[in-house]
This record gives sequence, C-alpha cells and structure tokens, in this order.
Amino acid sequence: MPELSPNPSPPTPTALMQLATGFWSFKSYAGAIEIGLFDLLADRRELTVEEVSAGLGIAHRPADLLLAGCASLGLLDKSGPHYRNSALAEEFLVKGRPYYFGGFVRYLDSREYPAWQHIVEALRTNRPTTWTPGAQESLFDTEDPETLQLFWDCMYSISTLTARTLPEVYDFTRHTRLLDVGGGAGAIPIELCRRFGHLSATVFDLPHVCDLARTKITEAQLNSRIDAMAGDFNRDPALPGGHDAIILSMILHDWDEESGRTLLRKARAALPADGAVLICELLLNDERTGPPDAALMGMNMLVETEGGKNYSAAEYRDWLLDAGFARVETLPVEAVGANGVVIGHVS
Repeated sequence: MPELSPNPSPPTPTALMQLATGFWSFKSYAGAIEIGLFDLLADRRELTVEEVSAGLGIAHRPADLLLAGCASLGLLDKSGPHYRNSALAEEFLVKGRPYYFGGFVRYLDSREYPAWQHIVEALRTNRPTTWTPGAQESLFDTEDPETLQLFWDCMYSISTLTARTLPEVYDFTRHTRLLDVGGGAGAIPIELCRRFGHLSATVFDLPHVCDLARTKITEAQLNSRIDAMAGDFNRDPALPGGHDAIILSMILHDWDEESGRTLLRKARAALPADGAVLICELLLNDERTGPPDAALMGMNMLVETEGGKNYSAAEYRDWLLDAGFARVETLPVEAVGANGVVIGHVS
C-alpha cells in the first residue's frame, strides 16, 4: 500500500497582507523624499531622532516613526542612536546626485497614485484617469509646469539608468550616429556619448521637450555631438535620416499595436543597410503571466494612456519582421525601466 503524503500546510493570507499594505512602504518612502529626509542626511551625515526632528521641523513621534520605517525598507542604516543614509539612498535619493531617482517617486506620488484610486473606473471604461481624452490631446499635454517638470525629471532618471546598462549587452562601437525617438531630455544619448567618444546623436521629440533636451545637453557639454530635432513621431510621415541606430526606450508601451507597428515601419525606412533599432522595455513573458514589473507597468498604461500596454519580446519580434527587419535578437538587461532590449537588424 503506497504511503500517504502528509497533508499540505493550509495557505495563509501573509502574502495577501503584504500585497494589501504595499502602499505603506511607498507612501513612507515618498513622504521621506518630499519632506527632505535623505537630503538632510546627505554625505553620510549621522543624526539622532531628536536632530532629525529639529532638522525637518517635525515632532519627535513622526520623526521616530519615519526613521524606523525607512530603516526597515533598507533606505537608512543605524548605528547606536544615529541614523544615516544607506548606500542606496545616498546614491539615488539625494537631490543633485547624477542618478537622482527622487523625481520619479515624486511624479508617482503626485500624479499616478491619485489616478490609481480610480482603477475600477479605468477598468470599466477603458479610459485613462491621469488625463482627460477630448479635453487634452495626450498624457503629455498639460499646462501645469510642475507636473511637466516632475514627469521629465522622472523619465530622465529612469532613462539614464537604462543607458548605463545597454553597453553591457550591446556593442555600440558598430554605430556612429544614434537617433533617440521620443528621447525626452536626452538622457540616453548623453550617457552613451559620454561612454563612447566616437558617437553623435539626435534627440527627436516634441518642440517643448527639445528645449529641455538642449538644456541638459548644454549642461553635459555635449552640444558638438548631440542635437535636438523637433517633430512628432506619430504624425510625421518619416523619421529623420542620417542615423545608423534608432533607440525606442519606453515608447512603444504608450501606444496601441497599430501605432507601434507604424513606428517600426518608419524606423526601418530611415535606417541604412547596416542599421538597427533597439527597443528597450519591460517585456512580458510569452505567456503574459509576468514578470510583475512588466505586467504591472501594463496596468499603469491603463490609467496613463488610451491604447498602451506592455508587450512581449515575441510580439515585438513579429512586428519587426513584418516591418522588414531581417534579423531580430532579444538581450536581457537589468534596469528599472527595462528588463530587455529587442534589436531589429536591417541586414
């Protein structure tokens, strides 16, 4: 007689509790950025609860709770009675650092977090909740300068971190001139041109975004190698020529499939025989069951866009081949804004 297996342990709601209270972590983290905690502790400064209370102008109790919360999240270290920024917070959460990530957090907190309160409305209506179609042309159309600044700050930080990872998997020495379509403030060209002295680049984006890019390019002292060209990649009949690599970083997930396919056809037409297009995204697996960062970014596209969603590498491969690219490869990367780069080679 076969041995009976012991009864499996019954499930517990621990994982559900962690999911349900995820906003506790986010709001503690966002609140610490907004109130200036990590700036107060910059340069590995060590302060007690009392000193943080005085420095932030808040009472002892909230200072004590905030410090404990941030330490539990790995954002602070503690030695005796003194707290200091963790290495992670020191590099990414202090204003003015080269790869400051706080702009992204502040954007989420001020714009997307309130919109997610209406996720059921978005599910039922298939309409975004961060902006109003009909009254606005797109999610990028806003007259609020603070919202615009937060958005482009957050995109710059994410794009810079993506650009740092790309040379680990892709050989940019084969190219001489890059076109960053929807390139925002120019983070990817700036980072790559700093890394590769032979490269030059063009940022192609809306006119007011090009103004931001020119400012960043000037600050980086790369005016002689990077320019900004105004245009609309959805409306313009063609992309600018004269480039042997086109980068689409966190662009295609903003649009529906037909818009994405059209843009890839434009990319193919603009590239020479030795050219390539690089699609940097949080890619879903082929079964569309994960990973969570890609799947939940797709949910975020529901509240942010009219037709956007996150796609799989297999879907992009089909689009690229249909657009006329001869060969497609997918390379894994580890970045906050991308877990892979899908490359379409002209030949």
